Amino acid sequence: MVEGHAQADLVVTGAVVRTLDADNPSAQAFAVAGGVVLAVGDDHAVRALTGPGTQTVDLGGAVVLPGLVDVHNHHAIAGEVDLHQLKVSSTASVEDVIAAVARRAADLPDGDWVVGESWGVAMIDQLSDRTVLAALDEAAAGHPVVLTDDSHHNRWANTAAMRAGGVLDLTGDPPGGHVVRDATGAPTGVLVESAGAMVSRAHRSTTHRNTEYHARNSERGIELLHRFGIVAFQEAAASLDTMAGLHALDTEGRLAAWVVSSMLVNDLIFGTEVVGEPLISAGEQFRSAHHRPDFIKIFLDGIPPSRTSAFLQPYLPDEAHGACFHGATTMDADALEAWIRRAVELGLGVKVHGIGDASVRMVLDTAERVRADLGALPPMHVAHGQYVHPDDVPRFGQLGVHADISPPLWFPTPLLQALRAVLPRPAADRVHPNRDLLDSGAVLAAGSDWPVTGTPDPWLGIAGLVTRSDPTGRFPGELWPEQAITVSEAIAAYTTGAATAMGLADVTGRLTPGMSADFVVLDRDPFAVPAQELGSVTTRETWFAGTKVFEA
Repeated sequence: MVEGHAQADLVVTGAVVRTLDADNPSAQAFAVAGGVVLAVGDDHAVRALTGPGTQTVDLGGAVVLPGLVDVHNHHAIAGEVDLHQLKVSSTASVEDVIAAVARRAADLPDGDWVVGESWGVAMIDQLSDRTVLAALDEAAAGHPVVLTDDSHHNRWANTAAMRAGGVLDLTGDPPGGHVVRDATGAPTGVLVESAGAMVSRAHRSTTHRNTEYHARNSERGIELLHRFGIVAFQEAAASLDTMAGLHALDTEGRLAAWVVSSMLVNDLIFGTEVVGEPLISAGEQFRSAHHRPDFIKIFLDGIPPSRTSAFLQPYLPDEAHGACFHGATTMDADALEAWIRRAVELGLGVKVHGIGDASVRMVLDTAERVRADLGALPPMHVAHGQYVHPDDVPRFGQLGVHADISPPLWFPTPLLQALRAVLPRPAADRVHPNRDLLDSGAVLAAGSDWPVTGTPDPWLGIAGLVTRSDPTGRFPGELWPEQAITVSEAIAAYTTGAATAMGLADVTGRLTPGMSADFVVLDRDPFAVPAQELGSVTTRETWFAGTKVFEA
């Protein structure tokens, strides 16, 4: 029991409580005072804490888990897309996307941009055609158009948007990017990595967005997360605007989540104007009760389908890159080490986007050098870490580097086909060695990477972790099934593991006295259903700090 409280504000009874507390794993009831768990136990003991002003909730045998935690998403972008942008399916055809642009353009005032997402990255070759660009220009009816792919690393832009972003003035490629051109050298509209960021930056420069605009985008993103029981998350690419919006929400009592921000060191895809030292040095002014600007974020490589991830073994040969192309990192090991040392100086954690096994190895090698010199490391995440050389798997646990893992990379999807198109088999299928990482002592911290993934639903992710098959049933087969983990381990990745990696283990992720009263009421017990049903688990209620923030 928490000292100083004799009476609860809220008592929850009649529940099957899965606390995720190893010392007290299950209970029937719990009490809350001041937004904090006061006591956990059986119905009779907890009811003794009720008083005249206590709210009592009898859940009638429903299952309760701690509030779920997402270690990697882009909530503000998701909120902005939901509120303001064109949405197309990543499985839509080229014709479907162009038709959607035409409908959107017809409703816009002259000069406004058509902005949206997310065409499938596997369509890059189809879109790399001047006749398709001509169709997009016609559909746009004079409006600039920029559409993000489902990886969020590439853009498809029409001629007006490329002109606004300065792409048409380029004679080569911008640093860290690539302009796809036809045989005559003319841009096709497909813009890889930083080339697309040029257009996104041009779009943002056309309209002033005040702090409330960014606050509302974050608020909407969090409202959507609440539908899935998520009460804590790490914003994986925070800008000044995003942090200002979060700070405003918390100041006004509107931030109903624990948020850890990762401040961008570099940016090849979003077009963020302020990055690196100026952004990181500004972060502290946005700290508040529920917002913690506690990490820096480094993009060390890109994504395999655009051949911008760095690998130890070469990609499959193609006309543009030849037979021995390995990809490259965005910075060398000395620069990476300098940023990690800077994080140590500032008391910040480090989240590194590294997908190829060469990038992952560079992170681990650099972490090892820093620890040998300084005796300690800051909290460190390898984000995505899809491909890890077997020799490097045990180094995560040895060095205390956390594995930030993301669906739908655990089971067959269209993305797997895109990976197989550029990487040799069987290496292309050796994605996310989660079983091996756990067995070697690593902390698995699960995140959605939403809206890069279509949904932040953790139960699809949990089902994929357990079965290594598609929870929706749309894509057959299993992906490296030897790397499946248990239900308990998968749920821990979305609660205690993610909270630990984010520095929130003393705040949320467990239902035990002294922790924030963050919990989710489920429609069934995930520990008692067949594995094939895990992806169908849904949220009945979400509570943050003792207040209900979502009800189905």
